[in-house]
Amino acid sequence: MSTPTSELPPLMAHLMELKKRLTIAILAYIFGVIVLMNFSEVVFEFISIPIRDALPPGTPLIFLNAPDVFFTYLKIALVLSLFATAPITFYQLWAFVAPGLYKNERRAFIGYFLSSLILMLSGAAFSFFIVFPLIFEFFLGFSTDLIQAMPAIKEYLTLVLKLLFAFGMSFQIPIVIMLLVRLDLVSIAALKDKRRYVIVWAFIFAAVLTPPDIISQTLLALPMLLLYEAGIIVAKVLSQKAAEQQETPKEDS
Repeated sequence: MSTPTSELPPLMAHLMELKKRLTIAILAYIFGVIVLMNFSEVVFEFISIPIRDALPPGTPLIFLNAPDVFFTYLKIALVLSLFATAPITFYQLWAFVAPGLYKNERRAFIGYFLSSLILMLSGAAFSFFIVFPLIFEFFLGFSTDLIQAMPAIKEYLTLVLKLLFAFGMSFQIPIVIMLLVRLDLVSIAALKDKRRYVIVWAFIFAAVLTPPDIISQTLLALPMLLLYEAGIIVAKVLSQKAAEQQETPKEDS
């Protein structure tokens, strides 16, 4: 007979609660994968628009091995389910951590989560609608009458997911900067002083995560630098507001 959660030691009770929340989130994710497998073909048709527009009319996308189509659709469903079940996952995470947070910390938690989600989607949209058409036009522009491109769906999806992830994560820079400043792990003055190093690392990061062409590397590095500056500005504004709120009670007394 299982012991009621209320009778367990505090640490064990928290672990049991965490296990329960994780189990619900994982089951929801698996169910999402099963359902979304039915829509993977439609999704692939959409995400293949940039390369199909760059190819000569009527050029097909191919697969080189028999299981490639199945695993391509499975990979799409695995990624889609992350976003489709994100509200359930977030609720389970929120239900676990919210009881231990103060009111202002709860507002900050929700604010950072929503901001992070918006920035990630913005990064993915920027890469899909701006970067993809440019880089595919560039690469496929080397085709000749003798050499024709016949892209494989497996390699194409791998490249797309890699770039979507790279741009989505790079757009998180303002959130990271605000958290670092809020937790007093770094000062705004130090962030400003490290600009020259950030410029170098931004282009190194872009060179590692993007294809070996100057277009995609520049289109990833430049937004990272702009977002770095935006993060510094927002962190400075929030720090000033926090300082003013701390001084207000003293003035009233």
